[in-house]
Amino acid sequence: MRRDVPGGEPVRREALAPRVLGRRVPLPLVAWLALVWVMLWGDLSAGNVLGGLVTGLVVTWLLPLPVLDPGIRVRPVALVRFLLWFGWDMVISTVRVVFWVAHPGAPPTQIVRVPLRTSSEALTVMIIVALSTVPGSLVLERYPGELLVHVLGRPGDVAEAVRADIAGLESRIVAAFGTRRDREELP
Repeated sequence: MRRDVPGGEPVRREALAPRVLGRRVPLPLVAWLALVWVMLWGDLSAGNVLGGLVTGLVVTWLLPLPVLDPGIRVRPVALVRFLLWFGWDMVISTVRVVFWVAHPGAPPTQIVRVPLRTSSEALTVMIIVALSTVPGSLVLERYPGELLVHVLGRPGDVAEAVRADIAGLESRIVAAFGTRRDREELP
């Protein structure tokens, strides 16, 4: 974001949160509160929309929220790459699990300790959610800088392959959602 004055507020923040009587009012939050207001009343009318906007404006002015940065940036091209890869991984993993469910005998299972390269808590949570969503993998425990992952349906010693797969997942998530610092953190 460009700054007009050294040490001043970013231009984009001023456009999305103008000052009203000396306080910043975030317009996206006002719009969201107006939408909730209209949905609660259950009637889309000009009066309800106007009432929702006024209510949202008053609430955000009287109860200002602190500025929080969750440390996530969305990059559309990298996000599409991640989603395509994730969809393909879901298909392959589902086929693998279905095969072992239909196959007689116990499926092969392993518990693999996987190091993480990112230090971002938000991105670590995304990695855990992605891993736990894919059939045949489950995060059992999170330690500082590593995960303990249960893997189902991959025969043989697959620890290195699992580590490489999760490192690839981590790279795609960091590319799609990470800050510049997060992206520089990965080798």
